[in-house]
Parts: sequence; structure tokens; C-alpha cells
Amino acid sequence: MHAILGENGAGKSTLMKCLYGFYQPTSGEILLEGKPVRIDTPLAGRRLGIGMVFQNFTLIPAMTVAENVALFLPELGIVLQPKAIRARIAEVAARYGLEIDPTAHVADLAMGERQKVEILKILLAGARVLIFDEPTSVLAPHEVDGLFAIFEKLRQDGYAVLFITHKLPEVMASAQRITVLRRGRVAGQMLHAEATPQGIVRLMLGAEPPPPVHREGLADEEGTPQFELRNVDLIDEHTGVGLKGVSLQLFAGEIVGVAGVSGNGQSELADVALGLRPLDGGAVLLGGKDAAHWSTAQILDSGLACIPEDPLRMGAIPGMTVLENMVLGEQRHYAKRGGLSMQWPQARSDAEQHLNTTFVTTAPRLDWQAENLSGGNLQRVVIARELSRNPKVLLAYYPARGLDVSNAEAMRKLLLSYRSQGMAILLISEDMDELFALSDRLVVMYHGRIVGTFRPQETSADVVGHLMTGGAPAQAAPQVVEG
Repeated sequence: MHAILGENGAGKSTLMKCLYGFYQPTSGEILLEGKPVRIDTPLAGRRLGIGMVFQNFTLIPAMTVAENVALFLPELGIVLQPKAIRARIAEVAARYGLEIDPTAHVADLAMGERQKVEILKILLAGARVLIFDEPTSVLAPHEVDGLFAIFEKLRQDGYAVLFITHKLPEVMASAQRITVLRRGRVAGQMLHAEATPQGIVRLMLGAEPPPPVHREGLADEEGTPQFELRNVDLIDEHTGVGLKGVSLQLFAGEIVGVAGVSGNGQSELADVALGLRPLDGGAVLLGGKDAAHWSTAQILDSGLACIPEDPLRMGAIPGMTVLENMVLGEQRHYAKRGGLSMQWPQARSDAEQHLNTTFVTTAPRLDWQAENLSGGNLQRVVIARELSRNPKVLLAYYPARGLDVSNAEAMRKLLLSYRSQGMAILLISEDMDELFALSDRLVVMYHGRIVGTFRPQETSADVVGHLMTGGAPAQAAPQVVEG
């Protein structure tokens, strides 16, 4: 198992996509079993035994598990043989702990189960070199352990496993070799026995690692909540999840963390908060006022901002530049002559200030198009833009996703700083350490319901993780906290 690390924009995903044939290098060579090979397309990569699981899965939700796997089989004939395909899936799944119902539709699967399907796809396609881009970003803590147990079994069977990650504990626990990239170059390579977390971060940044975040005290839960859901119901006929009787209060000067495997109602929280979907029951209040029938523009003007879960699809316009994306929602502030022209010099100055003061490494160029940014750099743009508005309420979805160590720490310090200034923050994250470090209160969601509410210091990641996946807590029943 070989871990690939590096700061945002260091070239990790680009390098792996070159190995898979998604990109073609302009110079140099790729060796497979000591011999140079040319990988022009992903199909050519798969024919050479290289498989890649992308951070954003490439499954077809409307199809079954078996149908998704069949689409990837190199020897698939004109006539589909479902029974034979299901038998092959069952055989490989049993060997590697990837048990899944081959007749289930992908749309009905949890994210951890979808990841199993992605692994089955590349294994049954004959891959021997397996590449994973941020494979644990969508998993609950105990599912992470299960994934690395699968990786270890694959390693023992002679597979080569490469995985991109920003999580140093995963690297220290599993990788035999480690490669660190910085600004498109290899900054260092080491064996596990030679590696330390501090040394890895030093290679990533070219400097000493940043100090960890420190949070002070808990906010007082008094007065009128800045944001409140009262017994909210939202029917989602497509996924069957929606929201079911959700009540939640968010006060000024506090961070409420939301733990849950992706697809258990977190997206719907933003939909109702932003007025994107009508409620089927209950009420939404902002600053004590009923906002259930407000337009999205009214809600944003009232002081709510959102860092969405998918920055490219929900937080930016791909064909626009970084500068143009930075002023989205603030066009009136820079408009001249009734909107016929814009004060671009002022917009550029403000954008540079926000980007350079929000994070610690070099900001992306303002004239680059959003679609050409790495995932981490695009996330930085969206975070900087939303925080620059100084909202009263911030919905922050997976804000550290794609960020390297230094920028993730900078982001967490920003959230704590804004919290201390009175901002109310709803933090939705898949990083259990982050939730426990930042949250004043922690709620757990499963199938559209809040199934537990805790003070972080009064519970554990194991208890929360089991609730996230529909199980009973491993240690004790949740202690419900008022509010």
C-alpha cells in the first residue's frame, strides 16, 4: 500500500489520472513491470490492469449493482448473462469482505456500499494496480477500518494499492511506502519505518506543521436562536430519505456539528434552510422569524451563507474565472451605471484580500477558470467568498474536504474565530476528529432523522459512528441535550 500526499494543487490527482490514462503526460515515461507503456485512455489503462476509484463515484444510480459491474467487464458479450455475473460478484465479494446485494439499485445504497461496488468493478475488470482518490472521505469511522482491512487483504493477494489522502493517521496505520508531492514535484519518498506525521507535513508544506486549533469555552445557549427547525418534514420520493420530524436550534456564537454518512438528510437541511424546497410540515425560523415562505434571495439577504457539499456543482460556475465566482451574489456591490458595467479593479482587490487572508498557501490565480482548479483550491474559493460576507448563520458542508493539512487547520481556526465573534455555524462533516474538536453540540442523523444529540466530551466516536449507520451505540444510549 502506497500513500500519496500533498497540499492542495500539488498534483496528486493529476499524477494518478496520468497513470490511469485520463490525462496523457507531455514528457517522461510510465513503466509497468519494468517495461515502458503508453496509456492513452482509461480503457487502455484498464487493459493493462490499472483501475481507479475516483473521489466522486462513477456509478449509474438507476442501474443495479450487477449492471454497473457488467458495464465495466472487458469481455462482456452481446447477450448479458445476469446469473453468471452475480455469481462472479458473490465470489469476489466473499473473498474481500465486499458483500453487497447484486440486485440492489445503486440509488438505494449508502455511500460505503457504493464504494464496495466501485471496488468490485475494478477487481472483476482484472485490475492489479488499484488507485483510490480520497477513499475514506465518505465513510463513518468503523467503515474506514473495514476499508483498510479490505486493502490489506488485497495487498496480501499481490495487488498494488495506491491511495491519495490528507489523513495522516490512515497513512501511519496502513501505508508501507509514502510519496509526498509539493507544487507538482516529488518532495520526498519514505518507507513506513522512516515516517513521522511531523516529517510528512514538513515535506508537504516545506515548513514546520501548523499548530493545532484551540477552542475556548462553550457558547451560551440563550435568547432567540439564529436558525431553527421545528418538526420539519420533507418528503423525498426519489431517495426515500428526506427529513422526518427534525428539530434543531442554532444559537449565536456556537458551532453545532452534524454527523452522518452522506445521503441521510444532510443535503435536505440546506435545501430547507435556503428555501430551495417547500416543506411538507414544520417551520424554519431565521432570527426568530418564520422564513418557510421566503425566497432564497431573502434568506441570503437576511444573513445566511452556505459552503455547499459539492463546490463545483453547487458553489461555483465552472466556465467563469475565480474572480467572477468570487463576486457571485455581490454583483450589486460592484455594479456601475445601473448594472451596465462592473468595478473590476475594486472586485479584484477585495478578492485577493479575502483569498490571501483566509488561507495560508498561495491562492489560485484570479484569471483561472473554476473548472480548471484542483478540488482543494476550488473549495478555498467558495469558503473565502462565503465568509467574506460576514453572515449571521453559516451552513458549512464538509469544509475541509480536499484541503491539505495547513489549509484545513486554517479553515478550522477561521470557523472558531467567527464563532467567537457571534456567528452561528452548522458544521456538516465526515471527519469525526473535526466534529469533536470544533462542535459545542453534536447531532447524529440517520435516514432523515436526528437519532442522537450530545456534548462532544460526553460521548465517543464509536458511539456516534454506530448511530450514523443505523446501529445501537456500542457503549450507551445517547444523552439528549436540550436545544
